[in-house]
Amino acid sequence: MTDRRTFLAGSAATLGLATLAGCSSDGKDSGTGAESDTVPGPASAKPAVARREDRPNLVVILADDLGYGEVGAYGQKIINTPRIDRLATEGLRFTSAYSPAPVCAPSRCSLLTGLHSGHATVRQNPFHAPQGSLTANDTTFAEVLRARGYRTAVIGKWGFGPEQVGQPSHPNSRGFEEFYGYISHRHAHSYYPSYLWHNGEEVPLDGKTYAPDLITARALDFIAGHADEPFLLYLAPTVPHAPSDVPEFGEYAHEPWPDADKGHAAQVAYFDTLVGQVADKLTALGIAHDTVVLVASDNGPHEEGGVDPDRFDANGPLRGYKRNLYEGGIRTPLIAWGPGRIAAGTTDRPTPLTDLLPTLADLAGAPAPTDIDGLSAAPLLSGDAKAAAARHDALYFYRNDPASTPRANAQDKGRIRRLAEAVRQDDWKLVRFAPGRDRTAPDAQWSAELYRLSTDLGEAQDLAASNPRKVAELVSVARSAWVDDYRRKPFGVRIVSFPEGRFTGEEFTLEAVLGNGSSRVWTDARLTLIAPDGWQVHALTQSRAPRLPAGASLATRWRLTPPAPAPADAWQLRAVGTARTTGKASLRYETTRTLGKPRTTGRV
Repeated sequence: MTDRRTFLAGSAATLGLATLAGCSSDGKDSGTGAESDTVPGPASAKPAVARREDRPNLVVILADDLGYGEVGAYGQKIINTPRIDRLATEGLRFTSAYSPAPVCAPSRCSLLTGLHSGHATVRQNPFHAPQGSLTANDTTFAEVLRARGYRTAVIGKWGFGPEQVGQPSHPNSRGFEEFYGYISHRHAHSYYPSYLWHNGEEVPLDGKTYAPDLITARALDFIAGHADEPFLLYLAPTVPHAPSDVPEFGEYAHEPWPDADKGHAAQVAYFDTLVGQVADKLTALGIAHDTVVLVASDNGPHEEGGVDPDRFDANGPLRGYKRNLYEGGIRTPLIAWGPGRIAAGTTDRPTPLTDLLPTLADLAGAPAPTDIDGLSAAPLLSGDAKAAAARHDALYFYRNDPASTPRANAQDKGRIRRLAEAVRQDDWKLVRFAPGRDRTAPDAQWSAELYRLSTDLGEAQDLAASNPRKVAELVSVARSAWVDDYRRKPFGVRIVSFPEGRFTGEEFTLEAVLGNGSSRVWTDARLTLIAPDGWQVHALTQSRAPRLPAGASLATRWRLTPPAPAPADAWQLRAVGTARTTGKASLRYETTRTLGKPRTTGRV
């Protein structure tokens, strides 16, 4: 088995840092050593470990553009998906789960942060401009779980630029110790890339290797390397996103279809096989009973690259495709599987993927931010038939996308390039279109449609004219859901005062904040600053607090003097915050900032 200390090459492990002012005695590094550019194959199985009653392993597997009706458990008849279907039979199948947005980048931002697209940092795909980025103020579910001792990895498509290390939008900066795959949205469109990223390094490839195979091997190896400790794996393969590239068409090779459709069917089958490989690895290692697996998609089915989604009835009984705010564009398969933990069954609770962050936090016993839009669905996963999870008053969706495809545009009646919003409240669904791309246009200039999903799942009968009060009510919900600059409560550790540029022997001050943005009281809170060897560091303010109530923060300032002359590489400083919460569980948050210009490839 690959040793986890050589497998992980997290940022904290490769900095060569020394602990200086106010270091906590219970601090830990993320790992030591860097890994070579070769991609390891799956590790051999290890003996079963004793069942953990708390902190189950958590695996989130996210397909790219997989439609609601593209797996057998949701009605697919042409493409075979036996492994996903089995998980759906053995686990909990959600029939009213939602992608947070009808396109990739905003959907994934909301999934990671628990904020809907009226509050999230990334709210749309790029308009021929640099890729949208996460910020230092974004808290991902990886940061939440890492604070409770989880080993964390994102393998596959990250989807947020720039392709630059040492900046807040890099996955290593947002709670993921291990990253392998694509950083940017556009790079992920290549199935035979010339490189992939491993943490902060580009891994050269020959342009002939099928990237999903590398992603699969890396994911299975990560699972094997952490069978004896709690881990979070966010596995985001790029299938079945266009183009329909596959090494072979497999069982669909002899179908009388265009190659694009053969390739698409093979990609869906590939995703099904990947899900099965993950389940098999967990079972072989004896840790399936200690694991919760969630399988979903980032938005509805695509029609790009010549694919005909209607051939496969990819949206099932729903209206719309990728980019539409009708149900076919945003409703997603969602399956929760955990042998001995999750009872078999179905639920019709409207469940957006913004619920992942609080759900994962509850399963891990970790505090979560209170200013998110997601609600925990963990009670549904408890195996208790009488358990009930909180329900949303309303769900909000936003669409402002530069692209257009024929079927999606037809569903929007030629309005695909207009800004649009949707609200679901109970069984009512509002879809409305702005006159252009101006969200501030008066409501009278928007066109609104209203549907009753309980009797019209296909959204065929517009009830807006006969229900003006309900339309007005839901328009008001949409208006209130949008905040131009959504200000967050401090949560975890943030460096809030930091000099720009590079300093040599010049004294400066730095301030970090440990924010308890959760609903729990934290005790024995402390802040630590970790700097490179040779630095002089002096704490100017208190770095400990015996009690940190919900909503409170601990702020500490340090005076630092770097050595002269400056080293060749950029300097990095790490702030670490520790505390204890309910049941004396320990928490550890950290953030790293680069002093000097981060190394970049010039890509965005």
